[in-house]
Amino acid sequence: MNQEERNEWCFACGKLNPIGLKMQFSEQEDKYVAEFTPGQEHQSYDGIVHGGIISTLLDETMGRYYYIKGFHTVTAKLEVRFRHPTPIGQKITVIGWVTKERGKMIEMAAKTVLPDGTITAEGKAVLMIVGELAS
Repeated sequence: MNQEERNEWCFACGKLNPIGLKMQFSEQEDKYVAEFTPGQEHQSYDGIVHGGIISTLLDETMGRYYYIKGFHTVTAKLEVRFRHPTPIGQKITVIGWVTKERGKMIEMAAKTVLPDGTITAEGKAVLMIVGELAS
């Protein structure tokens, strides 16, 4: 199995992972955007998405932005602020953007937004470029 096939097992975005989130992304101007509708299997308390899933959505959106640009990055630091409970069964839009670049270190921010515009969580991350992806 080559690297591309192994990457399809990513918990957040991999198409082959049977228990994965299967996130799909689009680049919109200077933002990276994903939509995800959590189900009961993603809940913590009744009707509320588990904080670890929200953290994963934010981390993947920030981390994957440089992946599509041909770079392999790892998250060096992740900070999440939960603002409101995120209900299951509602579409969540995850939006990420670059806030600062310093050599191989990239600072990013992201947020999860409900259809009514409510921001349920905000994230900040420091990513480190560890290499370019093989073509």
